Amino acid sequence: SFTEWELMEWSDQQAVFNFLYDSVTLTVVFGPPIDGEFFAARPSRSITSLDFESFLDEEQAPPSSCLVQRLIFQFIESRGSWQDKCPTLHYLPQALFDISLVMNRCRILGEELEFLQRWGAKFHLLETDIKNTEVKLLFSSSVAFAKFELTLAVSHDYPSAVLPFRVQTHIGNIGEKEIAAVLSKVPAGHHYLQRIVISINQSLLQDPR
Repeated sequence: SFTEWELMEWSDQQAVFNFLYDSVTLTVVFGPPIDGEFFAARPSRSITSLDFESFLDEEQAPPSSCLVQRLIFQFIESRGSWQDKCPTLHYLPQALFDISLVMNRCRILGEELEFLQRWGAKFHLLETDIKNTEVKLLFSSSVAFAKFELTLAVSHDYPSAVLPFRVQTHIGNIGEKEIAAVLSKVPAGHHYLQRIVISINQSLLQDPR
């Protein structure tokens, strides 16, 4: 289920939908009824605007929530004019589905990041840092004599596409070639980021015995 929205208001003038724990609001403004066209057994209406607004307090919110918000608005802006794509009520369910799908994926990414920040030490993950739309993962293992930073570039397409990455080696011999070999075996999909971290730990940072 990708129903990530909550209907807050529906009147003759507008509909208001909330997403992501009330941190994103979509206001749909209605125009006049359309002759001969019906929606939910009532005369359909034209749509004059769809406006998205963020209510996230970026100074108080955790970095993972700020990243999720950036990716969501990256998606919203990438679609161009929403009013062109959604000129009448007939198009609204599909628009809500498309938005919900991205909201769902980005929300799960936020949960993955919170998981890694809390339990990263179990996977030799020393630090998880978020800058703009990049996730920096600092790994350190005395057993493998390795310390390196993996930077992953995420977008609103997450987790359906392979993540661009770069590696900075601090100690040892684990670099881009070794990381690329591991990542090539991790398919994109559900919990992609968590699976990347687990695979790196299992493949490169365990006791070589």
